[in-house]
Amino acid sequence: MWENIKTFASEFFVTGDPLIYGADVAIVLTLVAIVFTLSYFKKWKWLWKDWITTVDHKKIGIMYILCSILMLFRGGVDALLMRTQLAMPDMQFLNAEHYNAIFTTHGVIMILFMAMPFMFGLFNIMVPLQIGARDVAFPFLNSLSFWLFFWGAMLFNMSFVIGGSPDAGWLAYPPLSGIDHSPGVGQNFYIWGIQISGIGSLMTGINFVVTILKMRAPGMKLMKMPMFTWSVLSSSLTIMLAFPILTVTLAMLFIDRFAGGHFFTLDGGGNPMMYINLIWMWGHPEVYIVVLPAFGVFSEIFATFSKKKLFGYTSMVLAMMSIAVFSFFTWAHHFFTMGSGANVNAFFAVTTMLIAIPTGVKIFNWLFTMYKGKITFETPMMWAISFIPVFVIGGMTGVMLSVAPADFQFHNSYFLVAHFHQVLIGGVVFGFFAGLYYWWPKMFGFRLNERIGKWAFWFWNIGFYVCFMPQYGLGLMGMTRRVNEYDWGQGWDMGWMPLNIVSTTGAFLMGIGFLFQVWQIAYSIKTHKRDVNGDPWNGRTLEWSTPSPAPVYNFATLPKIQEVDSWWEEKERIKAGKPTPQPPLEPIHMPDNSAIPFIQSLCWFVAGFGFVFGWMFFAIPGLIGVAVTMIVRSFQKDDGYYISVDEIKKTEASIRGAG
Repeated sequence: MWENIKTFASEFFVTGDPLIYGADVAIVLTLVAIVFTLSYFKKWKWLWKDWITTVDHKKIGIMYILCSILMLFRGGVDALLMRTQLAMPDMQFLNAEHYNAIFTTHGVIMILFMAMPFMFGLFNIMVPLQIGARDVAFPFLNSLSFWLFFWGAMLFNMSFVIGGSPDAGWLAYPPLSGIDHSPGVGQNFYIWGIQISGIGSLMTGINFVVTILKMRAPGMKLMKMPMFTWSVLSSSLTIMLAFPILTVTLAMLFIDRFAGGHFFTLDGGGNPMMYINLIWMWGHPEVYIVVLPAFGVFSEIFATFSKKKLFGYTSMVLAMMSIAVFSFFTWAHHFFTMGSGANVNAFFAVTTMLIAIPTGVKIFNWLFTMYKGKITFETPMMWAISFIPVFVIGGMTGVMLSVAPADFQFHNSYFLVAHFHQVLIGGVVFGFFAGLYYWWPKMFGFRLNERIGKWAFWFWNIGFYVCFMPQYGLGLMGMTRRVNEYDWGQGWDMGWMPLNIVSTTGAFLMGIGFLFQVWQIAYSIKTHKRDVNGDPWNGRTLEWSTPSPAPVYNFATLPKIQEVDSWWEEKERIKAGKPTPQPPLEPIHMPDNSAIPFIQSLCWFVAGFGFVFGWMFFAIPGLIGVAVTMIVRSFQKDDGYYISVDEIKKTEASIRGAG
């Protein structure tokens, strides 16, 4: 019996690597510290009532962003481990299997478990405030979406220490991801972690499309919406169309692995190229899903810190929506080299070039917004300005890759690695950082320290160029992606080693920038000065008309919108002594908290864990739990509650520093 237990444990837990043993210790110590802190300060009830069961969109947004920052740390450590391995020839830091696992998890975490939740966090916190709504359309569904993301992310990250990580690449191409070439449970963790969180992402997309189309304040026509809200609408519509493709594709891959379905196994009558087409039919719109909201963030910031209206509002809206449409017609440029034929390659080359046009329109609109503006250089504006040269370079290299004959040379080289990091870090991460700094006062009622923020900014930006510019050169020198080592001949004779050393140095500079951000947040929490007027940046859109942080009901009275930049125009009317009359206060109806989203998503986690290991005694009870929670919810009468006028008055006075 003891031998059986030891055999099971050796297969169940990942063993044999000092780095993983270190991770085991860190996980245990972190869990102990969390349990001790919550118990010592008697915060378990607070955690359950105020956070785990909340349906408040602002708290859900904060939880998304907190998870995203933790995933940025995890994915960033993966990146530093890979760059350390590649810094010198014949490094023995990571073996090939461990490198492939880290390579796979880095890509998945950064796209699906860092960028997506960061984006959803900004959606949740700002969209209802920008459109004058008291909540999202479906608060219960919003909570369920978050917890599905959370448990999906936990399931995927468990593979690092339990069962073994997936190692077939972040898009898991068959046949490598098939049962013959990846017989362990790593790919099952990949499938079910992404599948569970992806269901939550689809729900979020639906929720925000309905919220934006149906819950805008009186007078807010579509063409009077803030540009960030437009970016969320375009991104959410793309989510609704793209994520079902991912769900079906992963389901087919699991059937191949679990039941011998042979959708993608060539010798069983399937076609691996069908998987590659399907995954990129989701994967390329996904790039625009995460970058469109960043475009919206930049639009808000450029207008605010230039003290001007956004230049070319209508053209910006058309550019956003055209990017969302064109994103579904470019997927085949990821496999120009796979024999699709000249006509197919030509079509996707043209569509890839065309999608650069609306992106270029946006760049010029932002430049014209700043032209003759009264620009101030607070941290959000610095991140926004730094985005422009980074994204222009990324766009130009993207156009180079869109030329099919040239792509035959660039394909699978480090030139491509540099390009997509240029776009995804310079476009997405810089954009979400800008949004975090910009809206932090609205979330927490105080600004982040500017001095430390500027240190973080410069380490990130200098590190970015030092890391990724050499990789263009490495690609042109013939260094291919997905290699875990190279020999001294390649390092010296082909010139790979110096550029790899420089690139690794840049990665560690970005890591230092992240540490400065952590210090900045901790220092600001300790020494902050409270924002009492709710408008620290002299903003233009409706969220800055509310107290900071915004109360649970968002608006004491629903605003009436007359124009774009409604809050800026209202401030001008106040200065002129002609403020818009406010209706009398009335009781406000709000939804009740619910534990069902947390419990149902936990049941999904249990079911997913069972399917990962093929344990039906786990999977079936988990699915039964999902069904039971759905039935319970369907019979639940959620009448919500009312906030009285007296309570509204007290809250407004207290939160604005008057009581």
